[in-house]
Amino acid sequence: MNALPLALSPRIELVVYGRPAPQGSKSFKGMSRKGHAILVESSKRAAPWRQLVHEAALQIRNGAAPLDGPLTLRMVFTVPKPASAPKRQRTWPDRMPDLSKLCRATEDALVSSGLIADDARIVEYERLAKVYAGEDAEALEAAGVRISISEVLP
Repeated sequence: MNALPLALSPRIELVVYGRPAPQGSKSFKGMSRKGHAILVESSKRAAPWRQLVHEAALQIRNGAAPLDGPLTLRMVFTVPKPASAPKRQRTWPDRMPDLSKLCRATEDALVSSGLIADDARIVEYERLAKVYAGEDAEALEAAGVRISISEVLP
């Protein structure tokens, strides 16, 4: 069975500079008076990263309604290369942070900014990658993320 290619709207392009941070695990801090669990984000860098993405998405959105249909996304994270890594040889960022957790934190910021209505609207990732600067065609020159969003047309 052959899959039909998706018809896509024009892309929304977004570049955010800053050190990408993963959506970490939550730490249990006790129960509230109403009987709800009090959970705190374990990563201290997650909130500043989400804020950077949130602000960039607000500028792109510019007061428009959230994207509320099926979406395809492309996210390429550029992460800092460790000092111990070879300088003149292509290497892969196969250590922390976890790519899926970087994606979750960034998706949450796109939703909180109102750029997309819900991350459940994402039906496909064209590319989801974690790279070092200068070692990939879509890498940024410094740490950050390049995001591309398209609506799937009927």
